[in-house]
Amino acid sequence: MERLPGFRDFYPEPVPANEPWSCDLRNHIFAKWRETARRYGFREYDGPPLEPLELYTNKSGAEIVGQLFNFVDKGERAVSLRPEMTPTVARMVATSERAYKKPIKWFSFPQLFRYEKQQKGRLREHFQLNCDIFGESDPSADAEMVALLIDVLRALGLTPEEFVIRLSSRQAWQRFFAARGGDPARAYEFYQVVDKIERERPEVSAEKLAALGVKLEEVQAFITASVPEPELQAVLNNLAARGLGDFVAVDYGVIRGLAYYTGIVFEAFDRKGEFRAIAGGGRYDQLVKQVSEGKVDLPALGFGMGDVVLAELLKARKLVPSFASTIDVVVLVEDESLRSNSLRLVQQVRETGRAVDYSLTPAKGDKQFKRALELGAAHTVRLELGAEGVVVAKVKNLKTREERIVPPEEVIAAL
Repeated sequence: MERLPGFRDFYPEPVPANEPWSCDLRNHIFAKWRETARRYGFREYDGPPLEPLELYTNKSGAEIVGQLFNFVDKGERAVSLRPEMTPTVARMVATSERAYKKPIKWFSFPQLFRYEKQQKGRLREHFQLNCDIFGESDPSADAEMVALLIDVLRALGLTPEEFVIRLSSRQAWQRFFAARGGDPARAYEFYQVVDKIERERPEVSAEKLAALGVKLEEVQAFITASVPEPELQAVLNNLAARGLGDFVAVDYGVIRGLAYYTGIVFEAFDRKGEFRAIAGGGRYDQLVKQVSEGKVDLPALGFGMGDVVLAELLKARKLVPSFASTIDVVVLVEDESLRSNSLRLVQQVRETGRAVDYSLTPAKGDKQFKRALELGAAHTVRLELGAEGVVVAKVKNLKTREERIVPPEEVIAAL
């Protein structure tokens, strides 16, 4: 039976041929995500993978339903597997924000689902690092979020020569649109045109912009100049003070397609332009108010970083570490009369935090030793009867081939 299209199996290393997704690499990415977010003072949270469909249609409109894994459950509720985490965290904060001091700094890495056409770097499920700050409107929070994104990528071995964070501002585009007499009610329609301008034919973009009272040439000139307006300059100064200025560039070609963004927005790209955006985010000051139907009003911002493009980028830049065996010790049971003693030793060594393996059933000594080498174990330990029937332990370092004979109670010290 085949797995569903757009979904993945994650194998431990060594990954079988034609199976590109490594569970070890996934865990490596997760570890760097968690470690870096915690260094920035973020706390981990999670939410349900199944949410009311209304949570997404209220935010994005009924047209989003075609992109969702949605159904009516046994309680006659319209529900959906979560396509993104931001509505969930906004709901959680709106419900419980009084229990937390501001600003609230949270992170998670949920598995997300979208029923859409598979493309390079985009599947129907993926894991995603989500980091969000609630309750702070100052640009220093935007700079903190961009710095966190930079350090997550740095933690995975990427350098300023390999990636860049492109900064932009919905506020700057809003002022641009208003200065040309644009109807505020059609601002999002204008943003959508700008968001697709690099992928759309110029004549099509020109026609759409003309209907909004804007010339394509003016939009292109604004993007080309990309002069940082005050809110962006504050972020640039903050990042420069940290020594992170080389990782960012102002690019008004970035505007982000989601409707809920209200301020600074940003995306991370590889410098060679070989992949889709690595990450993206921005400020969404109205979403908590919208989700809570006006009961809670908190400024907010955040970003998401998916594992699919990131894993492909790490492979392409040869930044995937070697995932050697996690086995520290193999206990060889060559004398079955000593199996009980060996099991006691296995348990004692495991209780020190070391990974220990052994043959579950009787097997020849050379076969057990070969298995220890295959597992990449650092040591083997073998119990045997010494002089006068006293049990001793032979501890062998498989790297140096040095072997020591010690009493069983001294094995842990010998290791």
